Amino acid sequence: MHPVTAAVTARIVERSREARADYLARMEAARHAGPGRAKLSCANWAHAFAASPEGDKQRMRNPSAPNVAIVSAYNDMLSAHQPLERFPEIIKAAAETVGATAQFAGGVPAMCDGVTQGRPGMELSLFSRDVIAMSTAVALTHDAFDAALMLGICDKIVPGLTIGALAFGHLPVIFVPGGPMTTGASNADKARVRGLYAEGKATRDELLDMEMRSYHGPGTCTFYGTANSNQMMMEMMGLHLPGAAFVTPNTPLRDALTAHAPLRAIEIADGTNAYAPMSAVVDEKSIVNAIVGLLATGGSTNHTLHIVAMARAAGVIVDWTDFDELSRVTPLMARVYPNGSEDVNAFHAAGGMAYVVRELLDAGLAHEDVVTVAGEGLRRYQQEPFLQDGKLVWREGPTTSLNLDILRPASDPFQPEGGMRLLAGGLGRAVIKTSAVKDEHLIIEAPAIVFDDQDDLLEAHKNGELNRDFVAVVRFQGPQANGMPELHSLTPVLGVLLDKGFKVALVTDGRMSGASGKVPAAIHVSPEAGLGGPLAYVRTGDRVRLDAHAGVLEILVDPAELTARPRAPKPAAGFGYGRELFGAMRRAAGPAEAGACTLFGDVA
Repeated sequence: MHPVTAAVTARIVERSREARADYLARMEAARHAGPGRAKLSCANWAHAFAASPEGDKQRMRNPSAPNVAIVSAYNDMLSAHQPLERFPEIIKAAAETVGATAQFAGGVPAMCDGVTQGRPGMELSLFSRDVIAMSTAVALTHDAFDAALMLGICDKIVPGLTIGALAFGHLPVIFVPGGPMTTGASNADKARVRGLYAEGKATRDELLDMEMRSYHGPGTCTFYGTANSNQMMMEMMGLHLPGAAFVTPNTPLRDALTAHAPLRAIEIADGTNAYAPMSAVVDEKSIVNAIVGLLATGGSTNHTLHIVAMARAAGVIVDWTDFDELSRVTPLMARVYPNGSEDVNAFHAAGGMAYVVRELLDAGLAHEDVVTVAGEGLRRYQQEPFLQDGKLVWREGPTTSLNLDILRPASDPFQPEGGMRLLAGGLGRAVIKTSAVKDEHLIIEAPAIVFDDQDDLLEAHKNGELNRDFVAVVRFQGPQANGMPELHSLTPVLGVLLDKGFKVALVTDGRMSGASGKVPAAIHVSPEAGLGGPLAYVRTGDRVRLDAHAGVLEILVDPAELTARPRAPKPAAGFGYGRELFGAMRRAAGPAEAGACTLFGDVA
């Protein structure tokens, strides 16, 4: 192992010792309580399959016949989740071939940041992760299952499913993805038209036409944002079947992988020699593997929240210092839009996850000695699936990159360090995604322009007030203020100003997406302004220094003067679009570095 990976892992193990032991004890107690259906009365059990087909009823009468839960984020308005409509029938038919049953245990919500971007509904987005976790628990709490399959793809959905499923970590759990849509309009053309629209040089019809040519069919958006970072992460954590992440929907290979998932879940159920509960798969080493994979591929900054929250659900405690130290030794191996010009389909064709896993293991940066749903050892994930005479098999993945403009070996990377850094100083602690930011933009010192609402920044740009060097401080965007919305709608505007030659940066206690792009952005600033963090005392004109190389986020104002100022009042919480229903979650949200989660009341 690389000494830094080993040291960070050892620190996480020690920090997590008590919480992890408590979690494993609870999972072991759940396991020894026996299969749920054995504890159900005849009336309870009859209720559980009263509406099932007659063949399923007869199999369910057999006390040794496995029953697999399906938890799905299907809806047909979101391209990534629309393919999931077909999956339950594929899964049920496959289970029947081995004398087992599968039941649709429950659905979870799936909202899309791409639809709610810049809209009031975005203030529900982060908290939807915790709603999904609770919905997953509701689905599985019927306690009638021997294993579970999680059907979900995008931003908050996979982390929510993971958190919820970990509450039932005595069960084997396999994540079943849908894959990315086929490649549409080029990312360069899309970025160009978005920039023209931000400058008022393209019409809304021209913009919509371009967006429709980009997002054109079923499957995940093809840029490397949070959704596709999720899929990478599930491979690195051993929760997918190997190579399942980036196979496109509605293809024979995708259907074969979907059909194999319940068969494998049954093979690793309790009572078999291959028993692999989720509590064993998700541990300190697999969490480190997820972080390393994120850094090596330039993945989404949202996972500096989600990985922390998922780990906590398994009794594993990580923080941003862990991310930062791992980033300093993890090479950036991939450039996928918005960090490069090509999309995830090109990444997959160049060698994809099989190549990334092989390189990280060979470099000693990832842990091989982990439990996965495919068996012992992460080496299984350097294999890729394919069909041979109609049968699903795995073969060794590429040993060399097939496109060095997209995917490079760990020994000759795009950058010697990963794509994220920790920033700390007088404004608090924050993270910055550096993988798409040019080196000359990684240090900026400029006057602040303070905004309490993202719409105010957009209006200032529209009025021509931002044609200068500045640091945009967009505050009261934290989890307790307004739910920590993603501020991706600011990226085109700030990008246009950067292209004009101005030195600009963003500092916020809100979120950016995996599509944060070329503008330096210190995000997730903690403590947040809504809780009296330093951002609440910043004034327009204060000089702010952001230095990603040195890891500094500083305000060049005497600390005594800063704290002597009156604290800016937190804006009133928004109403409408369901926001009034989430007041309790805003009040319960933990700090960003603890995952901005509402589910762990003991995390301060």
